[in-house]
Amino acid sequence: MDRAKLESLLTDVREGRVSIDQAAGTLQAAPVLDLGFANIDQQRHLRCGFPEVIYSEGKTAEQVVHIMRKVAERETICLATRVSPAQATVLERELPDVQIDPVSRIAWLGEMPEVTGGIVRVVTAGTSDLPVAREAELTARALGCEVSLLADVGVAGLHRILARIPDLAQADAVVVVAGMEGALPSVVGGLVDCPVVAVPTSVGYGANFQGVSALLCMLTSCAANVTVVNIDAGFCGGFVAGLIARRARKR
Repeated sequence: MDRAKLESLLTDVREGRVSIDQAAGTLQAAPVLDLGFANIDQQRHLRCGFPEVIYSEGKTAEQVVHIMRKVAERETICLATRVSPAQATVLERELPDVQIDPVSRIAWLGEMPEVTGGIVRVVTAGTSDLPVAREAELTARALGCEVSLLADVGVAGLHRILARIPDLAQADAVVVVAGMEGALPSVVGGLVDCPVVAVPTSVGYGANFQGVSALLCMLTSCAANVTVVNIDAGFCGGFVAGLIARRARKR
C-alpha cells in the first residue's frame, strides 16, 4: 500500500463508505509476506515512497517470476533489475504483461506512472556506459520523474557537454555515468546548481581496475555538489536522483 491508497482508505472511513472493521482488516495485513525463499516488504512503498525492487542476479528465473507476481498484486508497478537473457525468456513466457528493456536489463510489471516528480537528466561519458545509464533512466522514470538521456558527452570532447548546458539547467538532479578516469561528474558539477549523482562504471582499460579508478576520482571531486554511488549501480543513481527530484517538485 502506498500513501495515496492509505489516504484514500482513511477518507472512505471518514465519509462512511468503508467501516472501521473493514479498514482495520486492510491495515492488519502482514507487513512481510513470507514466500519461503524470500520475504517481501509489503510496506516499503508506504515508508520509502516506492515498492521493493527485485535484484535478479543470483535468483532463479522462477523465483523472480514468483516475487514479481506477488508484488504486482499490491502495487501499480514492480521492477526487477539485472535480469539475464535466460531469465528474460522465462519472464516473457510466464508473465504475458511483463516489459523488458534489454539494454538496462530491467523488467517491470504495470505501467510507468504519470510524470509528477520533477526533472532528472542522465548523462553518459561514452556509449559504452549506456547499459548503466539506461538503468538509471528507467528507475527515475518509475519514480514518476521526467527523464531524458544525454549520451556520449565525455571530457575527451568537452564542447559536447557545454552544448547541453540549457538541458542540464532544467534539472532538479543530474545523474552522471562515466568509466575510464571518471572525470565527467566534476565537469557537470561545475555547470549546474543542483545535486549531481555520480555513477562510476567498470568501462575502461586495465588501470581502470573495473571501475575503482573512476570511483576514487569521483569521490575526490572538487565539485561540492557531487555525490557518488557504487560501481555500475545505475539503479541506485537513478533512485537517489528520482527521490531528490520528487521532493523538489513537492516544494
